Amino acid sequence: MGILTVNGGSTSLKIERYDLAPGPLPAIADPPAPTLALDPSPADAEHALAEALREPVDAIAHRFVRLPDGAPPVLRLDAESMARIVAVGADDPLHDASALTYVQAALRAAPEAPQFAVSDSAFHRTMPAAATTYAIPRELTRSGLRRLGYHGLSHEYAAHRGCKIAGLDVTRARVVTAHLGGGSSLCAVRNGESIDTTMGYTPLEGLPMATRSGSVDPGLLLHLLRGGMSVADLEQMLERRSGLLGMSGVSGDLRELRATRDNPDAQTAFDVLVWRLRASLGAMTAVLGGVDLIAFTGGIGEHSAETRAGALKGGLGVSASLDIERNAAMSGTEGRIDATPSQVPVVVVTAREGWQLARAVNSLVTRARF
Repeated sequence: MGILTVNGGSTSLKIERYDLAPGPLPAIADPPAPTLALDPSPADAEHALAEALREPVDAIAHRFVRLPDGAPPVLRLDAESMARIVAVGADDPLHDASALTYVQAALRAAPEAPQFAVSDSAFHRTMPAAATTYAIPRELTRSGLRRLGYHGLSHEYAAHRGCKIAGLDVTRARVVTAHLGGGSSLCAVRNGESIDTTMGYTPLEGLPMATRSGSVDPGLLLHLLRGGMSVADLEQMLERRSGLLGMSGVSGDLRELRATRDNPDAQTAFDVLVWRLRASLGAMTAVLGGVDLIAFTGGIGEHSAETRAGALKGGLGVSASLDIERNAAMSGTEGRIDATPSQVPVVVVTAREGWQLARAVNSLVTRARF
């Protein structure tokens, strides 16, 4: 089965093709190499998709961050389902609007190919009510206003792959996964299931990100509204002018910030990021009741040794220590970076969200056919 995967992030686009043989799929932690891999800029999406779809495919899988409440983990895209996605798209303006444009571009290039939306939050449906419930009036939470979590495709893969690298059984392990990139979140994974994460009803909650604020005192937001800021301006500020960009005044790209170390605001932005990372790693460890593995993934998680070291400064009090040389050498590859006496393995995992998309759609289409 030929499946084209379209993974649009807040700052990136990855297109892959998987040609999967009939029968059981490989394990999550043992992904096959894609037969096609493109990394175009989002501005070149139309051309890239047209090139990728010159060869026919059986299905096209898109990562969608925000799907309607009650939607299945994999949703067949048609006029009705896309209208439902548009109705909730305002809760994630940095992802779903662009994802819908990729659907339209793929439709123009291959009008007969069935297209599917794969939920990026389905992995977190195992979180308990204590983790998902906001302390707001219950009629609001019962209407669906609860913590959903995102980056689920990446967190699930990182937990499985990380355990394989470390020689652990994911079904018996307590894992903290850190997906760090243009958008960032942590996840507490127990026995292969998500029990907590740092993102909430929208991807704005949690860690500071490239241009998103992460968690902010809601009273501060009320203060801004009372002072005359419009809802539209507030949304623009939180989504596109905050995070690393807002704190530094320089860039939301961590690489550019670290290239301007003499800029005190850029340094503050980095310091805030790693401080919040340490705090959140501690929180995820606490809800797990301990930790057996810490896994870093995503653009920053895979490439920034300095961020990994800052996040683990002090070892979290759980006997996790880094090997300085191994950590510094780990960029764009995967493996262990913990020191020999460390009681908790620390690994870097190459993100494979495309594989997760292909697996999800292959399973659905195969069931539908047979």
